[in-house]
Amino acid sequence: MSAAASTRLTDAELKAQEKAARKAEKERQKRIAADEAAERRRSARAGFANVSNPRRSTLMTVLCAIFAVYCLFPFVYLVINATKTQADFTSTFGLGFGKSFALWDNIVTVFTYQGGIFGRWLVNTLLYVVVGAGGATLLAIMGGYALAKFRFPGRKAVFAVIIGSISVPGIALAVPQFLLFAKLGLTNTPWAMIIPSLISPFGLYLMWIFSEQAVPTELLEAARVDGASEFRTFWTISLPLLAPGIVTTALFTIVATWNNYFLPPIMLKDADWYPLTIGLNQWKDQASTAGGQAIQNLVITGSLITIIPLVIAFLCLQKYWQSGLAAGAVKE
Repeated sequence: MSAAASTRLTDAELKAQEKAARKAEKERQKRIAADEAAERRRSARAGFANVSNPRRSTLMTVLCAIFAVYCLFPFVYLVINATKTQADFTSTFGLGFGKSFALWDNIVTVFTYQGGIFGRWLVNTLLYVVVGAGGATLLAIMGGYALAKFRFPGRKAVFAVIIGSISVPGIALAVPQFLLFAKLGLTNTPWAMIIPSLISPFGLYLMWIFSEQAVPTELLEAARVDGASEFRTFWTISLPLLAPGIVTTALFTIVATWNNYFLPPIMLKDADWYPLTIGLNQWKDQASTAGGQAIQNLVITGSLITIIPLVIAFLCLQKYWQSGLAAGAVKE
């Protein structure tokens, strides 16, 4: 057999092998597709949805839609009724618009009514949130990090105290706090609102658990070997790793301080130091007093203005908040 015939035979064999390989690949793809279809049928029968291959559930979609409507209904009610005058508010359907669109007029009236005291309440609330919630977040970060990364006598006792304090409702401590602040002469002052807000047992516990998972001990040991102080290690290495937990803790403390309703009536008597929650409640009760003027349209508009900063904060920090809540959920 000549060299040319041997070459032609080799080319024919290669083509045959390529054809056989393509046929085998097609059969393999068919088997994979059949296996995936069988797995989907099995999961559907068992009621289990694979994370990498989720299936639709009509029941869950309906339940989520109902829950979404339930959560959004108060906000829609506020938006619609904030556009009404007082006459339209009392004479039209609650989920229908009034005869005139008075949103801007209501906003202007809210900030000018009673000498513009709503603006004072807004500034007070921002003060309590920035100083109180900000301080609570900072203390929770430092305390949780220290409890997670340092070993010292009494650490378990501290853990028991934190868990116990979380189980005690805040309203149960309102009267003892009032008696203590009355002895110190701090009632009817901003400190009566700021100092109690600085303590967040849940935030401390959250940062403790998050610091355990988010900051590797090996990384801290490497920084110490390189000569970094504990303070520098915390601010330059640990703090960036704690960002999701910090945002989550900050959101919880901000919402708790912003919506604080039980402590201000006990601690404060001067309306100039009221937060928004108590001030708007005072406006709401105004119509029930003898000779009082009904201003439900201003109460609704003020409530809408009050929740807008919280909505903006959640939307801007949503990704950090979600990652903070999910931290530690997956075992490595």
